[in-house]
Amino acid sequence: MNGPALQDRSAVSASWRIALPHTTAAVPVARALVRTALAELEHAADSDTAELLTAELVANAVEHTTGDAPIELVVELLPSGCQVEVHDPDPAPPGNLTRPLAGEPDPWQEHGRGLLLIRALSSSCGHRPTDSGKAVWFRLPTVPAQRRPL
Repeated sequence: MNGPALQDRSAVSASWRIALPHTTAAVPVARALVRTALAELEHAADSDTAELLTAELVANAVEHTTGDAPIELVVELLPSGCQVEVHDPDPAPPGNLTRPLAGEPDPWQEHGRGLLLIRALSSSCGHRPTDSGKAVWFRLPTVPAQRRPL
């Protein structure tokens, strides 16, 4: 399900909030934070997918917002999975995050698939206004023990 999700914030088992520079250097830092958070707590969400989708959110925030204001990464580990949010200063909603585009993306274009990946690989995703702009988020469920890599 894409779009608004019911959020049980009382069940947060751990969370991180970090300001990142408004540059492409923020992407690998964000990926590393998500990877470390999931690994250190032996969390059962899919780390590879979490890293990929986090990179897409951060890259979009850097590319599609103006100015030097930092962006913010929020990672919440929940008993049912994880939620990752990226806050940026632009209040405009991300294009087609909760609604697919009509037709397929142009296979010859280098850009334009990030939101498609987020919609396809997350259990839910969306955006919400904040006091300073917006937050774009996705959720991933825990992976059943029999499907986790050793």
